[in-house]
Amino acid sequence: MSESFVIEAEVRVDEGKGASRRLRRLEGKVPGIIYGGKEAASSISLIRKDLEKMLENETFYASVLSINVGGKEESAILKDLQRHPAKGFPMHVDFMRVEANKALKVNVPLHFINEDKCTGVKLGGGMIQHQATDIEIQCLPKDIPEYIEVDMLEVEVGQIVHLSDLTLPEGVTSTALALGEDHDLAIASVNAPKGGKSDDEEDADAGDGDVEAGSDSAGEDSKAEGED
Repeated sequence: MSESFVIEAEVRVDEGKGASRRLRRLEGKVPGIIYGGKEAASSISLIRKDLEKMLENETFYASVLSINVGGKEESAILKDLQRHPAKGFPMHVDFMRVEANKALKVNVPLHFINEDKCTGVKLGGGMIQHQATDIEIQCLPKDIPEYIEVDMLEVEVGQIVHLSDLTLPEGVTSTALALGEDHDLAIASVNAPKGGKSDDEEDADAGDGDVEAGSDSAGEDSKAEGED
């Protein structure tokens, strides 16, 4: 990972809804918890403005974080984040400890590239639609990628990009694909323009036209034989 994040946290003694509200309103802090590994879960608190600044960085969500809790540094990943339903500020955060030699599951963002040069858009007038913005992967902490690229350059109108079409870094696997081909989810597609048709639809229409033309011709021949 090219980016590193260090979080300063304090051990939280007072727990419960009332204590959490006081932290948020009076002290400008966010309650949280760090759990996993061989140690017991620990309730912590973080300075809200510092956390909000880190949350603005997309890389933060898929990074191994260094959390300094009372002078002890722990490695963890962001596992869950609760935001205020109306105002959007963080209300509670969960971190999960990680071990260097133990694979973990984490969601990594997708970066769509070459959308402006996409064949289906430039030549077919289609529109790109994203079915996913991130995917869940499994790997060792050191192998977590900042993001995974989805190259849309050669995607044509009517085509769908699936999980199996992505190029994953070495040591990284898709948790969905590990379950079988039935879980090869759609990532993106290029839809036909409004009022337009994809190549497959146009071919089908052309085929129908040939059949109808043949039927008319056969009807005319039968009519002619009847007149004779």
